[in-house]
Amino acid sequence: MRVDDTDRKIIALIDESEGISDTEISAILKIPEQAVRERLKRLSDTRVKVLIVDDEPDTLASLKRGLERQYAVIEAVDGKDALDKAEDEQPDLIILDIMLPVMNGYEVCRRLKAGDKTSHIPIIMLSAKGEVIDRVAGLDTGADDYISKPFHLSEMKARIRAMLRRSV
Repeated sequence: MRVDDTDRKIIALIDESEGISDTEISAILKIPEQAVRERLKRLSDTRVKVLIVDDEPDTLASLKRGLERQYAVIEAVDGKDALDKAEDEQPDLIILDIMLPVMNGYEVCRRLKAGDKTSHIPIIMLSAKGEVIDRVAGLDTGADDYISKPFHLSEMKARIRAMLRRSV
C-alpha cells in the first residue's frame, strides 16, 4: 500500500491523541472529513489485495463484484496503469488481461517479474486467447497461471486461493 505524507500525518495525529475524531483531523490537516474517512478505511483494510487489469468494463465489473467481499480489489484499465498500481499498491496477486491498450499483458508481466518491488507477486493471465500457444506464451513470460475467457468465477476464486496458498 502506498502511504503518502497526508497518511503519515493522520497516523501521527492518531498516535499523539488516540481519541481524536475524523472532524478534528480534517480541521487540523485542512482536508475534507470524507477524505480522512477514506484514508483511514484504506489504511486499516487488512484483506488480501488483488489487482485486476482489464480494459473490458464488463469483465472488470464482474470480477470486482465477485471478489470484493473477500479481497481488497484494485482496478487498472491499461498496461501503464497496471505497472503504476502494482508498484504503488503492492497487491498480493494480479489478474492480468493480455490484450490491453498502451502496453500489452505480456510486456506488463515481463516488467513486473523483472521489477525489484514486484517480481514476487503472483500473476494469473486472463485472456480470450485460449489456444495452447497463447497459454504457453503467457506462462513463458512469467505468469504463474493462465485462465481463458469466458471463465467461471468459482474456478477463478479457486485458482486465486491456490495461488495465495503457494505464495505464503
